[in-house]
Amino acid sequence: MAVHAELTAITIDCADPRALAGFYRQVTGWDLGQADDDFVQLGAGPVRLAFQRVAGYRGPGWPDAAKHAHLDFAVADPEAAVQELLAAGATRPEFQPGDGDWTVLADPEGHLFCIASA
Repeated sequence: MAVHAELTAITIDCADPRALAGFYRQVTGWDLGQADDDFVQLGAGPVRLAFQRVAGYRGPGWPDAAKHAHLDFAVADPEAAVQELLAAGATRPEFQPGDGDWTVLADPEGHLFCIASA
């Protein structure tokens, strides 16, 4: 039996929801939605990104077998997007799997995401 639930948001734990939502706003171009000191939602589509404050939050390591999840983004010009995201506060870990098919980046709090060609 399947529940057939509709995914409405992906919520990311973090130390500073407003700052992290601002970073991902630069990544996606989505508008800020519901927001308070502990929770910020980004986007108005069928699936949104949300960011919630967790006291004492520490970002994941990379590479690390205990990594939980990451986001994948497709862009028209991956090299230009990577440079723009690095300028916005992302970092590029040394370990880069995939033989150049995608680039692994970390957001300002250490959450991993990948940039690939659309």
